[in-house]
Amino acid sequence: MSIDVAGYRPDPPGTHPPLDSPDYRSTARRHPREPLIMLPHTLTEITGPVLGHDAVQPGEHDLTFRHRGDPIGQKIIVFGRLLDGNGRAIPDSLIEIWQANAAGRYRHIGDRWDAPLDPNFDGVGRTLTDKHGRYEFVTIQPGAYPWGNHHNAWRPAHIHFSVFGRAFTQRLVTQMYFPGDPLFAQDPIFNATPESARPRLISRFSLERTRPNWALAFEFDIVLRGREQTPFEESHA
Repeated sequence: MSIDVAGYRPDPPGTHPPLDSPDYRSTARRHPREPLIMLPHTLTEITGPVLGHDAVQPGEHDLTFRHRGDPIGQKIIVFGRLLDGNGRAIPDSLIEIWQANAAGRYRHIGDRWDAPLDPNFDGVGRTLTDKHGRYEFVTIQPGAYPWGNHHNAWRPAHIHFSVFGRAFTQRLVTQMYFPGDPLFAQDPIFNATPESARPRLISRFSLERTRPNWALAFEFDIVLRGREQTPFEESHA
């Protein structure tokens, strides 16, 4: 999958997590058991729906400014660039995020963990990259949460990213982690990514973009192709 529609090119080996990761127990029932079949894109897949400026409303990048009160937790700025394999900026692309709140709970019917919901935080946002491929979100540092994969299993703090091209067939999904998290070593989702590619999933703290008395800042570039490609959740192997 690529932002352009010229055709499919397989990604370099050792970039994405395998579809079947035994330590990540739920993949045993979800991964394909037969060889994947590549279906060529037709006019329908590459022409619609068009994702553009009309799809995003002002302020949707700020997850902290939608309710009467402020959400609980450390306010953060997440910023970066969307780049192709040659380091060129990809403008006007839709980026969506979703995440748990500061207590590690999602506003989702399937999340039954006994942690409080925040009435002032929904945990979802979206924005378009500018002409230089830059994006920015304002949100809350998410909390870790238990998830039952193995004994005493906790997910590291993370933010889910979804990147769209010009149609829904051109979608990539990944996760952004925070530097120095003590839960990396025991998390099978993070460790399903080949070791050489794991640093590309970890954001970089930015004191330069941190705003005094307001918010910490973390930089996370998303690269779609090449040796520095960001690992995504759906393998093309």
